[in-house]
Amino acid sequence: MANVNKAIKISQKHLLGIQDLSISDVNIILSEAKQFIGLNKSKNKKLDILRGKTQINLFFEPSTRTLSSFELAGKRLGADVMSMNLNNSAIKKGETLIDTAMTLNAMHPDIIVVRHQDSGASNLLSQKVNCSVLNAGDGRREHPTQALLDALTIIDRKKKIEGLKIAICGDIVHSRVARSNIYLLNMLGAEVNIIGPSNLMPKDIDKLGVKTFSDMKKGIKDCDIVMMLRLQNERMTSSFLSSNREYYEYYGLTPDKLEFAKEDALIMHPGPMNRGIEIDTKLADDINKSVIKEQVELGVAVRMACLKIFCE
Repeated sequence: MANVNKAIKISQKHLLGIQDLSISDVNIILSEAKQFIGLNKSKNKKLDILRGKTQINLFFEPSTRTLSSFELAGKRLGADVMSMNLNNSAIKKGETLIDTAMTLNAMHPDIIVVRHQDSGASNLLSQKVNCSVLNAGDGRREHPTQALLDALTIIDRKKKIEGLKIAICGDIVHSRVARSNIYLLNMLGAEVNIIGPSNLMPKDIDKLGVKTFSDMKKGIKDCDIVMMLRLQNERMTSSFLSSNREYYEYYGLTPDKLEFAKEDALIMHPGPMNRGIEIDTKLADDINKSVIKEQVELGVAVRMACLKIFCE
């Protein structure tokens, strides 16, 4: 924690997507995040690094983990944190994102954390405000802090990412988590396998430098990490699945399928989980294999690092 108050600069003003970051930027963020892991386990978790700074959390979509961790992260760094309740806001009365941006900009915040159902919304917001913008998920496009916390979780347990074989399985087409992870894991030297039914695969998946599989056992064979994804029924405009039972049979993570991965393979999931559909309950709770709780814990450290770096 010796250098925790030291100002850090990276190449970007905003955190809108993994693709905007250099490897150096990523390493700086992860290095900063590591310093906050110990702090978050200590009795005194409060710092004054962002004292006098204002953080606005603007979430147009429901969120438990991401919103609460950004709130905690900001408060632990000493920022004044305001999370807008959009159920009671002018958004519900028809105000546009640009009008909202102009209103918030007039309040002179130092950083805005935004989650929106439309891809590119965070980019648009960043063009209309004077402060930094952190993307907490925009449509199907990106969720950069989730990919960063996933990387930190893997490094914390495996000590590296380069050379690891990592499987991402499930509803790929609707998943901004999958897209950000593909970008970041490729950047950091992992071999990435993508697994899912053909109608849940993006059309451009072959351009992303991954291997694709429709057979889960083949896809997770000899993998170091098995990352499961949530079925995003709310984004499905038509019937993608014949039944949850059939999906679980072919694409749910079960002990017999996991046997095809390496013996010390770790299980990940960004949450919230649909137990018995995407993942077997016993596997999700297996403290020797599952790092799902660690993902939540390290998510706070990563978001503290991002707030500190981009709020400077």
